[in-house]
Amino acid sequence: MPTSSRTRRTRIGMCLLAVLVALLAAACSTAGKATATHTQSATTTNPKAARPSGSWPDPNADLANNRQAPGSVITAANVSSLQQAWTFRITGKAAAGVYSTGSLAMSPVVVNGVVYIQDLDANVYALDLATGRLRWEYPVNVPEIAGPGPNGVAVADGRVYGESLHTAFALNAATGKPIWVDRSLLNSGQGAFEIQPEAVGGRVYLASAYGSGPGGGILLALNAATGGVLWKFNTIIGSDAAVQTNKVGAGGAWEPPLIGSDGSVTFGIGNPYESPATAIAHPARLLYTDSAVNLDAATGKLRWYYQAVPNDFMDHDLQTSPIAASVHGTSVVIDAGKVGYVYEINAKTGALLWKTPVGVHNGNDNDGLLAMEHKLNLTAPVTIEPGDLGGILSNPAVADGTVYVATIDEPVTYTSLTQVLAASSPLTPPGGEIEALNLATGKVEWDTKVSELPLGAVTVSNDLVFSTLYDGELIALNRTTGAIVYRHQLPTSTNAPIVVAGNTVIVPAGGPATGYNKSTKKIEGGGHPQLVAYTVR
Repeated sequence: MPTSSRTRRTRIGMCLLAVLVALLAAACSTAGKATATHTQSATTTNPKAARPSGSWPDPNADLANNRQAPGSVITAANVSSLQQAWTFRITGKAAAGVYSTGSLAMSPVVVNGVVYIQDLDANVYALDLATGRLRWEYPVNVPEIAGPGPNGVAVADGRVYGESLHTAFALNAATGKPIWVDRSLLNSGQGAFEIQPEAVGGRVYLASAYGSGPGGGILLALNAATGGVLWKFNTIIGSDAAVQTNKVGAGGAWEPPLIGSDGSVTFGIGNPYESPATAIAHPARLLYTDSAVNLDAATGKLRWYYQAVPNDFMDHDLQTSPIAASVHGTSVVIDAGKVGYVYEINAKTGALLWKTPVGVHNGNDNDGLLAMEHKLNLTAPVTIEPGDLGGILSNPAVADGTVYVATIDEPVTYTSLTQVLAASSPLTPPGGEIEALNLATGKVEWDTKVSELPLGAVTVSNDLVFSTLYDGELIALNRTTGAIVYRHQLPTSTNAPIVVAGNTVIVPAGGPATGYNKSTKKIEGGGHPQLVAYTVR
């Protein structure tokens, strides 16, 4: 894989630490082939804590992606009683790997008392929810090279569906034994899988995270029983000038799609991976990058799209999982991304209903469009915020007429207009905000500053909104006021979505860092990647 492909992944993990280390030294050539090399793991259980319970059947709780905690009993009244119930540690190959951002970046899935996770070497683990004990492991040992992740699995109809770089597979949910493995889904120019799949109705939905040339990334649906390809959809149309002249690629999707009740599937699509110089010299909309793309779930035929950022050269993905909601009887889709805007779109037509900026913006939001109109005068160095670190990196939540989002405030500086990815200044220090927006109007209801990168995805549990901070802190906010009412220090840093269900909070504390040292301006420390379950009585 070309070196440029390894640096394309500018979502949560890589961008946060791009100033510290190179992500990978080399790629593994045995994509998708399970080997005899197992990771090592260990579980510590606290007998004094309540036994975990609950269910989180889909990557974002349900097919609507609303991230409302199913059956949760955790509220502001009892959140302070959360106790660590068990800890599952990965102490072997996956823990020692090459990731600057740790080995766990996915959302756990909890079905029938089992927690299913996947590390960034694509290994899959099934844990007993009540005890955290390992039931089975499916070793793959293929590192993400565009990475990292988020990876992760979907569970449906007694099967666990996962992927590695160019391979998808289905496992028996009870035993971990492979049912089918498909190693021929992507060719060398179609990128690699980084997405956590979704599975429903006999289909498994996947997407490559980028493409290295015309055609961009690939959205696809597989037959859940056999792994056969049902349809594919390219995320870049090859007729635009920038595509033809500069071989612009990328696009693709990073997060699980929205499965609509109307027979559709909606993906949030990434950026075209072009430099400011390319965007200015050969401006083009570059469909369907930075877009919400709504397809017929059975055929893959385009129904509608909404492009948030045409001619994007600032890595402003619209990459979060779209969310289904309803406003006064009208079905809508909420989407967001690194551009730092939240969008409400008519679910039937794709028409924009409102858009609201969140986090810090310094005036460059419309530069791609200005370049298309030949009105952009840009000289280097130029600082842009939100940059490829910033905006909305993790998935939002919707509940009771409110949209909740976590944003990152961090600028980047282009020292040359030929740069495709700008260099972030040394983290200075990183910070962000958690905001609540009115679902009907887009108006900001409250905005709470946080001192670190809020990366845990926001999750609603009764009168609380949960998230995590990168330095390893679990937090909960009052849904009405935005006040932080609970803080808990985790055993290591985290940049993965959390799960809240029943009496339980599950946090992938992926390591390797313990946090950002404001004195040295470095991310320091480390520990074994681990999955931690907390419970209330």
